[in-house]
Amino acid sequence: MNRTTDCISSTPLSRSGWALVLAATLVASASAIAQPADVQQKVAALKQSVAENQQKLHQYQWIETTQLTLNGEAKPASVSGCRYGPDGQVQKTPMSAPPPPPSGGRLKQKVIAKKTGEMKDYMGQVKTLLALYVPPNPQHMQEALQSGKVSLNTTLGSGDAQIVFKDYAQPGDQMTVSFSTASKKVSSINVNTYMDDPKDTVTLAIQFASLPDGTNYVQQTVLDATAKKLQVTTSNGNYQPAGAH
Repeated sequence: MNRTTDCISSTPLSRSGWALVLAATLVASASAIAQPADVQQKVAALKQSVAENQQKLHQYQWIETTQLTLNGEAKPASVSGCRYGPDGQVQKTPMSAPPPPPSGGRLKQKVIAKKTGEMKDYMGQVKTLLALYVPPNPQHMQEALQSGKVSLNTTLGSGDAQIVFKDYAQPGDQMTVSFSTASKKVSSINVNTYMDDPKDTVTLAIQFASLPDGTNYVQQTVLDATAKKLQVTTSNGNYQPAGAH
């Protein structure tokens, strides 16, 4: 019985059998390709929307207000005038009064100055980190797409989609972009990432709004750095054509 069984199990498939296997494989492959094609379409639309919108934003100047909360204590807000420079980078002009010098003895002033310097350095790192995600970088989006690390959640009945990028800017991070396929606009971005140390987790919640001409802009960004017990809320408003007074 064993020999008969072995003989039967090793018998090659007939032509009709191979045809069925091939047909099943093609159907499975078609099903697997359908979803990535949809993802590619959404990512392409997102990249085009971001590029066109950035061109429109370069025509504006605006006011940025940044509020820091450290260990539950709100620090004085800083206000800056913003506009894009010739190099394509945002140029900021401080509009709020500088913070008063530290009071107390020389030793206390030295300690305060050290902490202030450390926080300034950390905020510089935060700014660099934020720039990786806002606006979404076309190269990072394409790399995630090619690596198969993009998924799509479609909101039924609304035409909106959540495009989820994993390992987007650095290993282990995740960026979720809420994108309207009808208006071709980003409504929000949520990011889970970290600073230099993966234990130094950072979350970003970014809300967008639109100007009367349809230009999309970041209305508010809330950054939470839990390890530092730091929250940074940045609000943008008073958009005017560049050069207006």
